[in-house]
Amino acid sequence: MKGKPVQGRMTADGTGELVVFLIGMRINSWRAVRSWLPVFLAMPGMIKELARDRERGMLGRRIVPGLRNFGVLQYWESKEKLLAYASDQGGEHRPAWAAFNRRARAGRGRVGIWHETFVVPAGSYESIYVDMPPFGLAAARGVVPVARRGERAAERLAA
Repeated sequence: MKGKPVQGRMTADGTGELVVFLIGMRINSWRAVRSWLPVFLAMPGMIKELARDRERGMLGRRIVPGLRNFGVLQYWESKEKLLAYASDQGGEHRPAWAAFNRRARAGRGRVGIWHETFVVPAGSYESIYVDMPPFGLAAARGVVPVARRGERAAERLAA
């Protein structure tokens, strides 16, 4: 976690709909480096592209490391912006997706990929961070004192 802890009880700033997107890969055969390494190396380029151009809609992200599974937790402004990025012919994603499909056919299951998308309506999420550096949704949207959005989780969920 980067940054200094923000003292006190904080919550993530912002309201409205939120999209949580989880994406990752699983190495099914460690010896099949030619199958999984290009998949692994494609993600940093996409993340850099999205971080450079905030208008694309990614609010923030967090790497989720693992031994065999690697993933990225992403927060997006809207499902429309997420889908627009996924289908953008000029972006990093489309060539990476096409290359993965070619390798997947040839690799016969040596690497797997997955993603999950959650569209979270306004008023259906809340957060609290106590003496923490900005983390998760707070790192994506910024932090405000808990009192601004409600002292209790039920109040923040009703907002």
